[in-house]
Amino acid sequence: MAAIPFTREAMLRQLSDVPAWDVLVIGGGATGLGTALDAASRGYRTLLFEQSDFAKGTSSRSTKLVHGGVRYLVQGNIRLVFEALRERGILLRNAPHVVSVQPFVLLCYTWWQRFFYGTGLTLYDLLAGRYSLGRTAWWSRKTVLERMTNIKSENLKGGIVYYDGQFDDARLALNIAQTCAEQGATVLNYVRVTGLTKDAQGKVNGVEALDIETSQSYTLRAKAVVNATGVYVDDILQLDKPTKKPLVMPSQGVHVVLHKSFLPGDTALMIPKTPDGRVLFAIPWQGHVLVGTTDTPLQQLSLEPVALGIEIDFILQTAGAYLQKSPTRQDVLSVFAGLRPLAAPSNLTGSTKEISRSHKLLVAPSWLITITGGKWTTYRQMAENAVNAAIRVAGLPAIPCRTEKLAIHGAIPSSAIPVSDNPSALAIYGSDATALQALMQSEHELAHKLHPDFCYTLAEVVWAVRYEMARSVEDVLARRLRVLFLDARAALEMAPLVAEVMARELNRDEVWRREQIAAFEMLGRHYLPRVTEKPAMRAH
Repeated sequence: MAAIPFTREAMLRQLSDVPAWDVLVIGGGATGLGTALDAASRGYRTLLFEQSDFAKGTSSRSTKLVHGGVRYLVQGNIRLVFEALRERGILLRNAPHVVSVQPFVLLCYTWWQRFFYGTGLTLYDLLAGRYSLGRTAWWSRKTVLERMTNIKSENLKGGIVYYDGQFDDARLALNIAQTCAEQGATVLNYVRVTGLTKDAQGKVNGVEALDIETSQSYTLRAKAVVNATGVYVDDILQLDKPTKKPLVMPSQGVHVVLHKSFLPGDTALMIPKTPDGRVLFAIPWQGHVLVGTTDTPLQQLSLEPVALGIEIDFILQTAGAYLQKSPTRQDVLSVFAGLRPLAAPSNLTGSTKEISRSHKLLVAPSWLITITGGKWTTYRQMAENAVNAAIRVAGLPAIPCRTEKLAIHGAIPSSAIPVSDNPSALAIYGSDATALQALMQSEHELAHKLHPDFCYTLAEVVWAVRYEMARSVEDVLARRLRVLFLDARAALEMAPLVAEVMARELNRDEVWRREQIAAFEMLGRHYLPRVTEKPAMRAH
């Protein structure tokens, strides 16, 4: 069914087939996967290690936007906006099954707001140029209230409509990993880099790594090593130089998920200025409404960051100021937190507003390459820069970047998805939808739903194990299917059945099945609304 055997077993076998790699990437989030894809597509022997699952961290916890960044325009960062708008258009072309056009309304309560924001969004359109997704327009008060029926009408003058992109972040990350394999790269989840190896001149020439599942250790040689570990870049930099000052200041962003009745229709809401001067979005996403985000400086890191009670309340209160039906904690179906790897300046005051959202590329004296910062939308450009640095460091043949016009695995328009009982449920799989449908037809019991409130089937669990390198119940319910991020209670109810199907596919015993259920139940509780006043401790 899959063109390339995208299984962990197949990837592990490749480790012994290559005596030395051209490019070795540490980190399986957006930037790391993009770097591996860029390197592999240029023909370099490429290896990627991710210590957990692909997109486990920041890259699965975004606001689900492929955008130029309207707020960066207000800050005067024209270059960053221009670059992101271009990359937005490229991503929509290369992954149309995952990325779609999303209309947004910015509500106006004074005529001055209409002029001010209208001028800014018109400039936003002009900067997009040929990559524009639609022209900014004015909606009257009547039109706004007709199309967005839960919006408060008091003092409303109307709204400005503009267009950006929306996507499924974890699904795109997985599809990029699959594309890496199709381009000849070896990509592995659940392998942790534990050390860097160096030659007699002190130059990094490989890594030491540990397979988390089997406890097997590896020492691998590479001409160039790229540190693309997001908020964990400093951990790898410490392996290179223990006295290295922190490069990143992490910031936590929280999102809450609500029932679609809080924002009926297909138009998203953009609140341009919250009480603390930030931007808040309420976005239709996979039949629900995603609201966020916050921006809270943190000193500690965690693979599973936990939303603070004050962050949840801030989001609900801010959104409630614009909605007739105001959300409460009882309405929250899921809440999740993610950590942004903000490139830190040398002098910090503790405010994330003054930290650059642009990416940062550094080459250490040891030749360790580090790429950090940035955002999902510009992952491809960041990857191109990182690989260009690897070429210089390792003296690789200077092959031009090929990713600008490289289709991502699954890339077909949603209109080309085969007709089924529920076509929208298969659209996210793109060109894989036909094979997935055939799996359900060949094994009829796999067409059964996992939960009465969702369209996901047993076949998708089987598919995730066989063709998408899922290794745990969390991998399936959090990132292959997005249930944990949509409805934590429903995900907890699905866990026993998912564990049973996975145990059969992976040939695991009853002990494994029970451990998986218990681990997921513990995890799932963090996605239910609760008050947590202290940030999580650093993960080891």
